[in-house]
Amino acid sequence: MPKYYKTSKVLDDLNNANAIELTFFKSKLNDVLNQFFIDSADFSLERWEKELGIDVNNNYNVEYRRSRILSKLRGQGTITVKLIKEVAESYNNGIVDVIEDNPSYSFIIKFISNKGVPPNIDDLKAAIDEIKPAHLAVIYEFTYNTWDMVSGLTWGGAINKTWNQLREDVI
Repeated sequence: MPKYYKTSKVLDDLNNANAIELTFFKSKLNDVLNQFFIDSADFSLERWEKELGIDVNNNYNVEYRRSRILSKLRGQGTITVKLIKEVAESYNNGIVDVIEDNPSYSFIIKFISNKGVPPNIDDLKAAIDEIKPAHLAVIYEFTYNTWDMVSGLTWGGAINKTWNQLREDVI
């Protein structure tokens, strides 16, 4: 660039304006790129849901909608214990164990890391029913605090908690 451009107020203003516009453009470009990945998508979730045949409900939070989409994508193909585990964990955001019970034509989904019933259990059940073989039954087992875990609390520590908090919260 010629030396006289370095001191030009007009060129300086023009470069600043271009920098602002290019920064804005780059931001929008990154937003569009994020829509191709479910973990970072936000405004394209409705398109993903429609593409996968999932009911669109904008009242659900973004993380929950992402977990439904991921579950649907993971649920395509051959059904294995690993796949059922991945689908269940994507809804639960925790660790589950899938136990096969072949003699009784069923399997058990046991929630290990999160206590209580997940808030989106109905959606999880629907997703599992959609991917599991029709001849298999599914049993859900939930983890709760035992009396041994709660026995360390004093009445003063337990009085401010509800029954569900005592059963499901980390003590």
